[in-house]
Amino acid sequence: MKIASVTSPERSGTDRLLSDIADRLLAGSVPLAGIVKDFGYASAYENGCDMKVRVLPDGPVIKITQDLGAGSDACRLDPGAIAEAVATVERGAFRDAALFILNKFGPEEAAGRGFCSAIGSALEADIPVLVGLSAANKAAFDAFSGGMATTLAPQPEAIIAWLNEGEH
Repeated sequence: MKIASVTSPERSGTDRLLSDIADRLLAGSVPLAGIVKDFGYASAYENGCDMKVRVLPDGPVIKITQDLGAGSDACRLDPGAIAEAVATVERGAFRDAALFILNKFGPEEAAGRGFCSAIGSALEADIPVLVGLSAANKAAFDAFSGGMATTLAPQPEAIIAWLNEGEH
């Protein structure tokens, strides 16, 4: 089982790092599965709570939040859109992937939903899994991964080195 998490201290840093890593690996013809944040979409809210994700390797782009209005402080995640993203990933080139990337192990995954089954399927198929992680969901991720996950430095070189570990 090869699973790792990465956290950047910068706002949107983890999303940017994972998106950049995906682009770099895809440019090198490394087959990927999963999702990364779509940086072509500008959030309508100052807190950046509405977002779209890009299904790897080549789309589609799916909006995973719902518009609750500017005054709302409720969770904007759209469970139906998350389910659509999961199904799209699992229908895609999932089995041929050399890496599964999840932009964020978030509240849905912390509750045992969201991409949990896709992560499990990737690990069962010996596909390494890399997830973005925030402090808020660290305990849930540690429980989910059984303490087997590696914590990586938020640097492309650290991620690439981890991915290449054990390859000859």
